Amino acid sequence: MEDTKCVRFLQWALPNLNMRWRGFRKVRGQVCKRIDRRIKELSLPDIESYRTYFVHNPQEWHILDHFCRITISRFYRDPLVFDYLGTDVFPVLLHSMVEQKERVMRIWSAGCASGEEPYTIALLWHFLVHPIYPDLHVEIVATDIDPMVIKRAEKGCYQESSLRNVPAEWLAHAFDRQKNLHVLKQPFRRNVQFLELDIRKEAPEGPFHIIFCRNLAFTYFDFELQRLVLEKFHEKLKKGGVLVTGPHEKIPDDERKFTVWVEQMPIFQKL
Repeated sequence: MEDTKCVRFLQWALPNLNMRWRGFRKVRGQVCKRIDRRIKELSLPDIESYRTYFVHNPQEWHILDHFCRITISRFYRDPLVFDYLGTDVFPVLLHSMVEQKERVMRIWSAGCASGEEPYTIALLWHFLVHPIYPDLHVEIVATDIDPMVIKRAEKGCYQESSLRNVPAEWLAHAFDRQKNLHVLKQPFRRNVQFLELDIRKEAPEGPFHIIFCRNLAFTYFDFELQRLVLEKFHEKLKKGGVLVTGPHEKIPDDERKFTVWVEQMPIFQKL
């Protein structure tokens, strides 16, 4: 399939799914390959015919929505962000917890893919937080719309390429090597609960001290859907809680709900 034809199709189709073309520009190859396979599966001659197919087969929108799921992830993605969380954000939130006599920090990883992000948070807690606050605990709720990636996440098995940003000490202590895979040890997985969930429609039970939604809602969703999701995050966060987004993402402006934690970091605090 010609790239230009697929681009035109996506520019037409994505708004019908409350998504925006801008977020898909660099990853459109994944989506276009899936669409091309679907066209062959339906025995259609070209992508123009596939566009016409939607008129009489509205259920196809659900299939296209599935094709638009991007699951690129790895451990300790954006190391500067995680470093800052460990050295600056976590200590502030933990100090507040101690003052309020709270014992459990609750964290939601939205769009967790194969578990790389929530497990990174679990490692961060074990190696940086637990030695200083041994009496505090963490509960991590990790959600994704795709049941297949949830199953992979629960297994905790990863290729070398997914772990290239993990500090060497963490890698040595937290993973077992099985042939060409690294398997996360059970003690580092016990505080992570995986749920199949579509953040466009629902959310896990709150409240949370931190919500991670990185490279998902504020990349791929259109503006109106972003606002709805942001409202949901605001509702689920504790006062003073933190929202962490992708480093190149912007959240809809609403100075009444969130303030930037520090310039140049994708970290926002609920007012």
